[in-house]
Amino acid sequence: MVQIQGTIAGICSNRIDALARQEKERFAAARPRTRAALDTGADHFLDGVPMHWMRDWPMPFPMLVAEARGARLTDIDGHVIDDFCLGDTGSMFGHSPEPVAQAIRTQADIGLTYMLPTEAALRAASLLTETFGDFRWQIATTASDANRFALRIARAVTAKAKVIVFHGCYHGAVDDSMVELHQGQTRTRPGLAGQVTDLAGLAIACEFNDLNSVESALQTGEVAAILTEPVMTNSCMVLPEPGFLDGLRALATQYGALLIIDETHTLSSGLGGYTGVHGLDPDIFVVGKCVAGGMPTAVWGLRPAVAKAWRTYDDTRPGGHSGMGTTLSANPMQFACLAATLSQVMTAEAYAHMETGAERLASGLADSIARHGAPWHVVRVGARVEFICAPGPLKNGTEAATAHKPELEAAIHTALLNRGCLIAPFHNMMLVSPVTSNEQIDRLIAAFDDILTELLA
Repeated sequence: MVQIQGTIAGICSNRIDALARQEKERFAAARPRTRAALDTGADHFLDGVPMHWMRDWPMPFPMLVAEARGARLTDIDGHVIDDFCLGDTGSMFGHSPEPVAQAIRTQADIGLTYMLPTEAALRAASLLTETFGDFRWQIATTASDANRFALRIARAVTAKAKVIVFHGCYHGAVDDSMVELHQGQTRTRPGLAGQVTDLAGLAIACEFNDLNSVESALQTGEVAAILTEPVMTNSCMVLPEPGFLDGLRALATQYGALLIIDETHTLSSGLGGYTGVHGLDPDIFVVGKCVAGGMPTAVWGLRPAVAKAWRTYDDTRPGGHSGMGTTLSANPMQFACLAATLSQVMTAEAYAHMETGAERLASGLADSIARHGAPWHVVRVGARVEFICAPGPLKNGTEAATAHKPELEAAIHTALLNRGCLIAPFHNMMLVSPVTSNEQIDRLIAAFDDILTELLA
């Protein structure tokens, strides 16, 4: 009997399995110091890592970093790696940009946290408005917090309960966004740990690029806000279709909801984020991760009209806990790094370099895919590039989930790492920083092509 070999994304499953085994063995053999260190020290952490999701990296065990400079990492076994993950956007402008490092050194000498503002805070606020537009700003530690606080504001000023999010979205550890579409109905995502509340009571899941589904949800009259990224980035990247984002703006206005744009990943789009580059008009703007050059910081801003409505609401609220803010948020170190990043790191010149390099990377990967005849495609949003192991373009979260090929992507990820290139662990995301060189980009393209040759020869 002839056994018919299965395929994944046009690749023979046996070849994927063989590549995965080969690359895992190669990774482990090259890192004896890492393995020994994990064997002696990891048991003190829950799940053996400081954050449980670090176990989700595709390599057989976590890589321990000795140092990071510019767009390179060095692990404790001495391997120097071209870093295109860049902390999954947290270090999008490179590791420890000198203006930020200098700001940290200076601030460290005069105090780390006061629970009071500084002159640097006033400068940072002015720079935020100059960079992102006319908003009234607040500072958080993570984009998860910023999105959570933005939703409280939206519910307060609209007196409505629910939020629209998009199937397959990700807005950090925000309960309200942890829903999905299942057989046309909103339900709590089944993977959540310790979840006891039905989140369908807080959120409505719609498909990205489907204005009809959004309007149907808004017609219930119970939606306080639409929370969205301008480009879906959590899985396989999905671009907005022409008119979709403008349609969200119009529908939010028509039905008395607020439009919240989360730019935590799409700050890669250019100076001012996707909102600035494409002229979007959100009621609330959120950005985190790299906005302070790698210092844990997020910002959320309210348009003046929303800020005025919040003040009116706040004047009627009893004093006490608002459910927004943490003691260490808005600390002076954040403002020092914010001001340094916005004035000296996040510049038009930096974005020009990133854009040129990302186009070089995207073109090189697409050429390799075409040359090998793989049924894949490449997507780019400014400095952010992804190869997707399926035909494209993708339209929504359902298509993005189908396009995701975990076994194949994990094998490619480890194979790239063994060839000196690190990409994001949870999907095939790559970033080009202001300090990423053409030589690094060309090495990544060559490594990718070598892997495709092995898979498809």
